[in-house]
Amino acid sequence: MIRVLLVDDQELMRMGFRMVLGAQEDVDVVGEAGDGLDAVHMAASLRPDVVLMDVRMPVLDGVEATKRIAEAGTAKVLVMTTFDMDEYALSALRNGASGFLLKDTPPGDLVSALRAVASGDAVVSPSVTKRLLSRFLGDGGGELRDASVLEALTEREREVLVLIAKGLSNTEIARKLFLSEATVKTHVGRILAKLELRDRVQAVVLAYETGLVRPGDV
Repeated sequence: MIRVLLVDDQELMRMGFRMVLGAQEDVDVVGEAGDGLDAVHMAASLRPDVVLMDVRMPVLDGVEATKRIAEAGTAKVLVMTTFDMDEYALSALRNGASGFLLKDTPPGDLVSALRAVASGDAVVSPSVTKRLLSRFLGDGGGELRDASVLEALTEREREVLVLIAKGLSNTEIARKLFLSEATVKTHVGRILAKLELRDRVQAVVLAYETGLVRPGDV
């Protein structure tokens, strides 16, 4: 069972999520919180597998709550946002979220994303990520992070990182580079370890921040 904590300051929104997730045989909604501070406390006590986190809330917003939960290692966080151009979503990714979705995401896609995050993967929507990064990193005109951090990677690992940043799955990367999926998984693991990244989402952000990939490349 995937244990889920719902966090949203709107009771009707939580009710909607509970109805969708409650219909799944492999999902158990173990609790609900109406603000980020309650979410942090409940995540620590309930130890859910995934926290479905709103970003704009009173008392403590979803970004800071995500940061605290990620640092404590109590659960993985999947953030929900109303707008795909929301700076809070990018901040949440930088602070440990395993992905983000729009609140109008179809129920089937929400459940699939939840399962992916629970299994240790990250949810990266290439189109939404592109728009976010285009706005907040700039289309080539923004200030970039020092790219020397990428020197730790081999040429093949850099290739894999570029494709991760473009939103390709391990299977798609394997096909494109004529590698086995197991080999791609090994490369991804080494990339995350060398760059001290939590997951694929942070890898995507780093690839853009260092200029390895630009928004127009997706």
